[in-house]
Amino acid sequence: MKRTTLALTIAASLAAASAPAVHAQESISDGVVRIGVLTDLNGVNADIGKSSVIAGQMAVDDFGKTVLGKPVELLTADSQNRPDASSLAVRQWFDQDKVDMITDLGLTHVALAAIDVAAARNKLAIAVSAAGTSITNEKCTPTSIHWLYDTYSVAVGTTKAMLKGGYKSWYFITVDYAFGKALEKDATDVIEANGGKVLGSVRHPLSSNDMASPVMAAMSSKAQVIALANSNADTQNAIKQAVAFGATKDQRVAPFVMYLNTVHGLGLQEAQGLYLTEGFYWDMTPESRAWSERFFERAKVMPNALAAGVYSSVLNYLRAVEKAGTDDTDAVNRTLRAMSIDDPVIKGGKIRPDGRLVHDMYLFQVKTPEESKGAWDYYRLVDTIPGEEAFMPLAKSQCPLVKSDD
Repeated sequence: MKRTTLALTIAASLAAASAPAVHAQESISDGVVRIGVLTDLNGVNADIGKSSVIAGQMAVDDFGKTVLGKPVELLTADSQNRPDASSLAVRQWFDQDKVDMITDLGLTHVALAAIDVAAARNKLAIAVSAAGTSITNEKCTPTSIHWLYDTYSVAVGTTKAMLKGGYKSWYFITVDYAFGKALEKDATDVIEANGGKVLGSVRHPLSSNDMASPVMAAMSSKAQVIALANSNADTQNAIKQAVAFGATKDQRVAPFVMYLNTVHGLGLQEAQGLYLTEGFYWDMTPESRAWSERFFERAKVMPNALAAGVYSSVLNYLRAVEKAGTDDTDAVNRTLRAMSIDDPVIKGGKIRPDGRLVHDMYLFQVKTPEESKGAWDYYRLVDTIPGEEAFMPLAKSQCPLVKSDD
């Protein structure tokens, strides 16, 4: 039997979570709490990025724009989907602008670069849009947290649903960077562990103008499932191409990462029947509906899961600052990791020692045009996946902050 033991830094931090706070008047460095939203503002995921900024500001406003009697400021920077540009922006935030926490962080390779800078400066980094499981595995740090979802969690729900339906043979269309490769690997592991078989894969660059060739390769494979290990515009274009080529007559398309805005862009005629796994949907509960309607008033679109995740990360960071009585990174990190995460987005969430926020995930199926009651009424809940099943077991973690002893 293996037992999981934690690195001393994490164990000590949890034990000290209830330590007395410094007096509020002396607790906020520079008299301001600054939060940076690093995201794509002008690239392929700009629609996601702009929603993330709106959600982050909404959290600040909902908290009252102050914490411990001091103002809260939200800063934004364009990740440019480049690790070098993101590292530069984050360094300036920490070194010159005195930012206390960064969130969203964009694509996986971009997020990892930002997380490294944050760790070197002992600052909190909360990844939301990034999905690579390396963030809480070999690349984990004491000051990084992975908030909403990851490649493992989206692979589990969608893959098992398709396998249960009798779809055993798979072919991957994968975006050629860290996120896509991790998603293909995680999904392949689930497929093979449950009696399925991967017949092959083809890769394409981010924001590809050519989805015809990958779709034709997938069709030629005769696999029962064309698995899409990409996201947003690439997913949308691949589905459109598959429909145009008639692939959906004999094969099923399985998008592992498909957001609400992607479905909206496709339309229900093309997206109907698709399975997807998400950590949030606006029409789940009265609380999520009320929050989403307020978001809609600002953004003129319903929030996708990533925007909701940014809201949750900012709101709970501010709660942790208030509870800790300071914006000191170590104190806030201890407090946040000891908290239960409960808000309009996430219920009963817990942050593990590897930085993974564990919470329920949801398997949805896209409604038919006839089922939908109107704009944004797109998902039908198929199953709730408990957090312990949705995310990679801690015992399998490669995070150096967690070690297993015989």
